Amino acid sequence: MSATTEKLSHATGIDEGAVAHGRSIKSVYVYEAPVRFWHWINALAITVLALTGYFIGSPLPTQPGEASANYLMGYIRFAHFAAGYVLAVGLLGRTYWAIVGNHHARELYWVPLFTRAYWVEVLGMLKWYAFVSPRPGRYVGHNPLARFAMFFGYLVLTLFMIVTGFALYGEGAQMGSWQERLFGWVIPLFGQSQDVHTWHHLGMWGLVVFIILHVYAAIREDIMGRSSVVSTMISGHRTFKD
Repeated sequence: MSATTEKLSHATGIDEGAVAHGRSIKSVYVYEAPVRFWHWINALAITVLALTGYFIGSPLPTQPGEASANYLMGYIRFAHFAAGYVLAVGLLGRTYWAIVGNHHARELYWVPLFTRAYWVEVLGMLKWYAFVSPRPGRYVGHNPLARFAMFFGYLVLTLFMIVTGFALYGEGAQMGSWQERLFGWVIPLFGQSQDVHTWHHLGMWGLVVFIILHVYAAIREDIMGRSSVVSTMISGHRTFKD
């Protein structure tokens, strides 16, 4: 590069030579629009459910004045119920898209537990997260460890929360409601209503722990890994750095 060209590059930011010699960026279209839309709506619903669920389990102090003038807990419960419906309907829609979408949309619903190569890759990812391995593999969809976590840490736990949540909702809606008819068997299975409340509350904390680990892993992978993660759930494209 001549002195004049270098000076111009520093002044304008244009450096055609560097672009020509730079490595090409490779990307693969992974997550279709319905999957990405569901992901962010689902994240919002879980956030609302966790916050409102906490206050339902640990109510705020009694407000002064007439009860008719203070409907705060009523609004909190309404937000909780509404977000619960969004979570449940969203999962139904996500299940439908797993059938009609691409093969990456189906990764959430099954884990190849009986495949030796899968566990070899899981071990490799464990070494990566433990800072033992210098580089992770190049995975187009979920990496094997994330796939395990999404199935058992998200899907199974979310189904548990939906079932127990509608069982408790059905108890309030009383006998004959569709919630009670579909989920009324849950409370006797656990023993009593309070037991279902306790397990539902513990399930909330389980989801909170999962989300913390999920966000940490995604950001760490985006910064230190070999491919994009966070931006992939926005654009749908997995971009590889090497």
